Formats: sequence, structure tokens, C-alpha cells
Amino acid sequence: MARPPLLPDPVGLHLARLDAPPDWDAEFGFSGPLELEIGSGAGGHALEYCRRNPTTRFVAFEWRKKYARDTQDRGNKLGLKNLRVLEADARSIVPRLFASGSLDAIHLQFPDPWWKRAHFKRAVVQPDFARLLLDKLKPGGLFDMRTDVQDRAVNMLSILEEAGFVNPLGKGVFHPYDPEEVPSTRERRYLTSGEPVYRARLRKPA
Repeated sequence: MARPPLLPDPVGLHLARLDAPPDWDAEFGFSGPLELEIGSGAGGHALEYCRRNPTTRFVAFEWRKKYARDTQDRGNKLGLKNLRVLEADARSIVPRLFASGSLDAIHLQFPDPWWKRAHFKRAVVQPDFARLLLDKLKPGGLFDMRTDVQDRAVNMLSILEEAGFVNPLGKGVFHPYDPEEVPSTRERRYLTSGEPVYRARLRKPA
């Protein structure tokens, strides 16, 4: 997929600047499940997920402005009233934007593996942030993670389980592909090529 042009209007800044969680019913204009995606990339997963689940309020973070603005623009053109994209780093905004126990699900699709050892600390799934995400989920809430890098997958799964997430299939076990899931843009390519994707669908204890 070619990189989109940089659209002129920032997205999500009115939310990113808040010091406390907003009234999400007022923000979206309706009530319903509230879900978060960290790193929405080209927006393939966010757009299709919102299309399939119109009653779910979906907040997507993407720090690359081109992709964030393009995803919100495409969502607007599709008439998706349930999508909000923020061009911001989720690690700095999520702690104050969502109340404890407010999220029904968190999605993490193919995060940057940060290949250089000196950059490992930039990875999204770190022990402190994993514990914070667990707190933001409702009891029984879902953490949906997917990556194509095996050693990063093993490391992230270990951190999440150590933080308190429950793996229904057993500790350290990855989940098979479920055709009912919404694949990201990258995952669609892997499904065609047959390359492996490592998936985990973890839960916060009820």
C-alpha cells in the first residue's frame, strides 16, 4: 500500500489534550462498548472492525500523522460514526484518557519490533504499561495481540501474562487464526502468503 499524502487537518487533538476521561457517550453520540487500538497503522483493521461493529465505540491511536489522518478521513467518507483516531503516542495519553475498568477490549496489531537492542525500551508492551492496560479493561475484557515476529511475540505474551492477563489456552500458548476475526492490512498479506502470525487473545480476570 502506497503511503497516503499528509492531510492538512490534525485528528484527535481535542481528546489528546484532555487531563481526564471524556464523556464518551457525548463524544460519540451513543452508548455501547468502548474499545482501544494501539498503533492502527494504515487503518485496515480499524476501518473494517468499525464497519462490522457499528455499535462499538472505537478509539485508535497512530503516532504517524499521515496514517492517522488518512484513516479518520476514510472512516468519515465511509460514514463510520463509531471511529475516533488520535495522532498521538498511546503510552502518554491512554493513562489519562480512559478510566479504570472502562474498556471492553484492547487491540495491538503488529507493533514495531524495534530491532536494535538500544531501542527495546520503546516497545509498547513493557511491564508497567501492561499493568496499566490491565487496569483499564473491564473484568473479562479482551486483549487482542498479533505480530509476525516470533521472539517479540514470546516476550510480549510473557510480559502480559506476568502482568495478570489470563491466557485461556494456557500460559505461553498462542491462538490459532479465527476466520471471524478482522485482519489488519498486514495480516491479510500473511494469510495469502502463508507466513506465520502469532496471535494471543487474553482476558482480564472476571
